[in-house]
Amino acid sequence: MKLIRPMLATLSTEIPTGPGWVFEEKYDGIRALAYRTDKRVRLLSRNELDLTAGFPDIASAVAALPGGDLVLDGELVVFDSKGVSRFQLLQRRGTGGRSEYAVFDLLEQDGVPLMRRPLHERRAALEALVDGGRALRLSRRMGKSGTSAYATAQKKGWEGIIAKDSSSLYEPGVRSHSWLKVKVRKQSEFVVGGFTAPAGSRAHLGALLVGLYDGRGLRYTGKVGSGYTAESLDDLATRLAPIRADASPFVDAPRMKDATWVKPRLVAQIAFAEWTADGKLRQPVFLGLRRDKSPRECRWDERER
Repeated sequence: MKLIRPMLATLSTEIPTGPGWVFEEKYDGIRALAYRTDKRVRLLSRNELDLTAGFPDIASAVAALPGGDLVLDGELVVFDSKGVSRFQLLQRRGTGGRSEYAVFDLLEQDGVPLMRRPLHERRAALEALVDGGRALRLSRRMGKSGTSAYATAQKKGWEGIIAKDSSSLYEPGVRSHSWLKVKVRKQSEFVVGGFTAPAGSRAHLGALLVGLYDGRGLRYTGKVGSGYTAESLDDLATRLAPIRADASPFVDAPRMKDATWVKPRLVAQIAFAEWTADGKLRQPVFLGLRRDKSPRECRWDERER
């Protein structure tokens, strides 16, 4: 079965209106396509990292769906006690969080490609196929009022909403304007370019130094000093050690006596309050590392505002 590059949503600050738009909950997890061929299931991230071994219950649930070969598109998530998806819980799912697969599209069914069919037909076929269960759920639809959907997302503390043109075709690998993401919580991915020395009782590091690619150069956007656990600090130390570098990867490197530079290989998920006037993150919080995204995808011109 040929691999499919996921269709991507375009970030928007405006909620679209009109009869053709539908709205879904935006989940805070890891995007994944599920491929089932001869009952063998693979879960692949958007950069084709094989996630199957880490989500055995989900793979089993996809294998148990009726019919033949298929391809699903959705988000791997873990929900908190209030039913809100949290990326950091997905990172720590070994401590008790139960992962689920929130499915929002059906790209192939019984070996027949569906990507050239409109979204409303693909959704109808998906709803007939997936009826929920322990590890699978249909993505939550919010009706056709974007304003009401956004208000619900604000009230419940979701990451945001996704607006979709119900007549749209599936565009593999395209960041399409037929799908729009409108955020409630400000969080995004940043490239790790270094770290500072630990202080007090903290081990391994004090803060991560992060940035975004602006053209071909990596632009410094601030240091992230909160959000760490003992486990995440241990993991970061292990991952940072082999990529240490003699020179800063930032084109506008900050002047710090205690900075250790690294090659720009790691991507961190960061929550923050806002951007400062000089283009730095205010009140950034570390949520976890993302293995499913490439550093070159973290771009200044596509930053979360």
